[in-house]
Amino acid sequence: MNKEVNEGESKPFIYDYTLEQIQDWVKEHDEAAFRAGQIFDWLYVKRVVSFEEMTNLPASLRDKLNDSFRFVTLNEITKLNSKDGTVKFLFGLHDNHAIETVIMRHNYGNSVCVTTQVGCRVGCTFCASTLGGLKRDLTAGEIVAQVVQSQRVLDAEGQRVSSIVIMGTGEPFENYEATMTFLRLMIHPKGLNIGARHITVSTSGIVPNMIRFADEGTQINLAISIHAPNDTLRSKLMPVNRRFPFADVINACHYYIEKTGRRITFEYALIGGVNDRPEHAEELATVLQGMLCHVNLIPVNYVPERDYVRTPRDDIFEFQRILQKRNVNVTIRREQGHDIAAACGQLRAKHMETTTG
Repeated sequence: MNKEVNEGESKPFIYDYTLEQIQDWVKEHDEAAFRAGQIFDWLYVKRVVSFEEMTNLPASLRDKLNDSFRFVTLNEITKLNSKDGTVKFLFGLHDNHAIETVIMRHNYGNSVCVTTQVGCRVGCTFCASTLGGLKRDLTAGEIVAQVVQSQRVLDAEGQRVSSIVIMGTGEPFENYEATMTFLRLMIHPKGLNIGARHITVSTSGIVPNMIRFADEGTQINLAISIHAPNDTLRSKLMPVNRRFPFADVINACHYYIEKTGRRITFEYALIGGVNDRPEHAEELATVLQGMLCHVNLIPVNYVPERDYVRTPRDDIFEFQRILQKRNVNVTIRREQGHDIAAACGQLRAKHMETTTG
């Protein structure tokens, strides 16, 4: 049984466990099998915050649960509300680290953007998430708790989480097992029951785990942070490209498409004067020609610690036009939460400055 335990802690989080693992635990502790379903229902449908609230369980079973597990405690350090409805949380963890979670409002429902690591070691030069490096992986339960806590906020509005994007701080495919456990919990019909096709995992191109993900046989969407049309430029912007070269990433994308028949999304952050010239668009179109894919152009967010500027509006549209002319499906991402530092890592970076001083 997979029991993900934090440093210095002896008990796993209850949200680290799948229904099947809870069923095994119930059996090991000589409890009736149906109790596992009750526990799962309390966690994901009723969304309680303690075992004491699981009132249809015997007190003896609640005591066993307390002895065996912890609830994930996400302490709300900061909550920012954007004029466009976006809500950004900075949550404190049990070990004094902090993570970000974002609720985004769309005309098709509410999306939650979750974090998979405390910090990030991928090192993209335009991203605030990498400031300070990687501190640790989150457990599956700590990722789950971000969605459950977001759903509690939406419960008060009579709404629900309709989609999830794993695009917060960290590289999910460098925390693969926890990410996959999280995904299985999210799509479970007796849990939050979020449709697999309403979930997107974004990776910077960790090739071995892109292959593993293709072989998982899920309907979950895959997005690749590409940000450049060639090795030389991509290595400058994304040091991870030196470990997993551009050609290998593209080959893994072809494998994924062949294996699943599903379309891949390529995320391309446009940086003024760096990767946003017409020749970059032409080169990218050549690389992606004929591929079952979609390009999402992202005007880069200004990060004070970085020295990049945003691509001018007309140049963004020109980049889009070139790709369209070459028959590459492309859109420009609608910005959300721009007034509340909603880009990955920005709020946490400010918090780190304050606490370290």
